Amino acid sequence: MTTYAEEITASRRLSILLALYFANAFTMNRAVLRDQVGRTGYVTSMDEMMADLEWLVSIDLIELLAMDVVRLTYRGEDIALGRSQIDGVRRPSPVVPQSKPAAKPLSLI
Repeated sequence: MTTYAEEITASRRLSILLALYFANAFTMNRAVLRDQVGRTGYVTSMDEMMADLEWLVSIDLIELLAMDVVRLTYRGEDIALGRSQIDGVRRPSPVVPQSKPAAKPLSLI
C-alpha cells in the first residue's frame, strides 16, 4: 500500500513527463518545467523538483542536457502515454472519447 505522499510524488512525476511530452522538441528548461508542473496543481520546491528529475534520469525516462534543459526519452514517452508502467510514476487516466454530434442530413435544395 502506498502512502499519500508517495501518490502525490508519482502524480507529480507523471505531470513532469506530460509537460515534456507536449513541449517543443520534448525539451524544457528546468525552471519553466517547474512552473508548468505548478500550473497543474503540483506546486513544489526546487529541491523536490531536482529530486524528481534526478530520479527520472536514473531510470532513463528523461535526460538532463546542458544549460538546465530537460528532454523526454522514448521510454519516458511510453510511460507518459500509458503504453508502459513503472513503479513511482502514476499511470495516466484513460481518455474518454467524446461522442460525436449526429450528422445533419444534406439538403438537396
